[in-house]
Amino acid sequence: MILYLDTSALVKAYVSEAFSENILEAMEQAKIVATHPIAYVEAHAAFARIKREKKITQEEHELIKKNFRTDWINFLLFHNNEVLLEHAANLADVLLLRAYDSIHLAAADLLAKKSKIPVTFACFDLALNKSAHVLGLILLTAHSPFSKVASR
Repeated sequence: MILYLDTSALVKAYVSEAFSENILEAMEQAKIVATHPIAYVEAHAAFARIKREKKITQEEHELIKKNFRTDWINFLLFHNNEVLLEHAANLADVLLLRAYDSIHLAAADLLAKKSKIPVTFACFDLALNKSAHVLGLILLTAHSPFSKVASR
């Protein structure tokens, strides 16, 4: 299985939150873990917000960033190209998605269409999960055989 992580799921691999253990378990079971490069910036913004909200210490923040940067080279990155951007723009228009959500969904959808290995989409945004379902993507949900992650 290829596990595609949007940023909401990716952050859970580095910050202990609800469903973090499920994301880590799914990552261990995946043959490949994929995301879009925008997740790098979004994750750092999330880590900074979590620190600002005093949910983690400065030391924890530095360790999280170090671990994330170390792991980043192991992710399959689905980079922008004209096909991806056009698909994302269409998804934003038709499914009424935010820009970066459209990018993540388009990347996962194109990856699923090109891959011979099943792609599972992990996300913790209800609207994005509904849109992924409409596209026929496999969702990491409570019904997945390898996880108890709940769609929200």
